[in-house]
Amino acid sequence: MRCPFCHDLDNRVIDSRLTKDNEVIRRRRECEQCERRFTTYERVEEVLPMLVKKDDRREVFDRMKVVSGLKKACEKRPVSAAAIENSADRVERIVQDHGEKEVPTSVVGEAVMAELHKLDQVAYVRFASVYRSFQDVGEFMRELQELVQDGKRSRRSRGSSSS
Repeated sequence: MRCPFCHDLDNRVIDSRLTKDNEVIRRRRECEQCERRFTTYERVEEVLPMLVKKDDRREVFDRMKVVSGLKKACEKRPVSAAAIENSADRVERIVQDHGEKEVPTSVVGEAVMAELHKLDQVAYVRFASVYRSFQDVGEFMRELQELVQDGKRSRRSRGSSSS
């Protein structure tokens, strides 16, 4: 590990510990040359599958594209940055758990839609209108009606379980 101060390669680990989520190792290091201390973080490199687009092009999964899409859909909505990050984590996990070397982009799109459906209905409709590229207002209205029906069903099931 190169020292960020003097750029020397000789350093020693003073302390190592797992972060709160047990996914990353935090290491305190001391440079042998300049004796300054710095912190590094180590995580397992996970190889994500290639995404297969509708036109058969392949592209590497990009978590930042998922975050960007979620942010655009949630713009000016009461959705926290933490909720967006957590949703992006779950979408990434779905892609990883697919277990294939190549995954259709539709898997990512549907996972994002499912996350937005849970997060914010307006954001969900925004994303759906672009993702599903509705051909006319009728298709859009059918999607809205399904959303309203899902909301009524979930309110009824919550109401009956509290009796």
